[in-house]
Amino acid sequence: MANADLLAAPMVDADWPGGRVDVVPLAEGHREALRACCLPDDPVWQVYPYNMSGERFDPLFDLALAAPDRKVFAILVDGTVRGMTAYASVRADRQGLEVGGTFLAPAARGTGLNARVKQLVLDRAFAAGFRRVEFRVDKRNLRSQAAVRKLGAVEEGVLRAERITWNGHLRDTVVFSLLAHEWASA
Repeated sequence: MANADLLAAPMVDADWPGGRVDVVPLAEGHREALRACCLPDDPVWQVYPYNMSGERFDPLFDLALAAPDRKVFAILVDGTVRGMTAYASVRADRQGLEVGGTFLAPAARGTGLNARVKQLVLDRAFAAGFRRVEFRVDKRNLRSQAAVRKLGAVEEGVLRAERITWNGHLRDTVVFSLLAHEWASA
């Protein structure tokens, strides 16, 4: 059986070339620094299911802190908040979960930080006994799809009209998965 309690511990990479990476449970103390990362004119919001900028930030941050089926983390580089990520739909009984809700400040994109964070959270998930990790990506978000494929995840299909996003877009969601034995052999 997978141990969901092991997911909540901080993750650290002191050897990442871009600086020390800490992936720590999201806390109230991260609110203002994360808010500063969420620029209202960021084009990424068009392919996200929600928009964390402006007046939308506080309700979504509060939800992230309180969500019982999610473990949300702040991403820090050399002590500075650069984004967030989460384990969602954690089902220890099925030994499965989803990695998602990842957001990086515009300046942190394209630096390799996302790949390093994904390595940390995947290592932790599989070490905790989870056998299957899912990624769910907006079909329009080609950059995220490419990043997930680089991890070795397999595209399983498209959930058509799976959700309505914050701006009213009817989203098709591409589902990917990565299994423990696939990650171990990568």
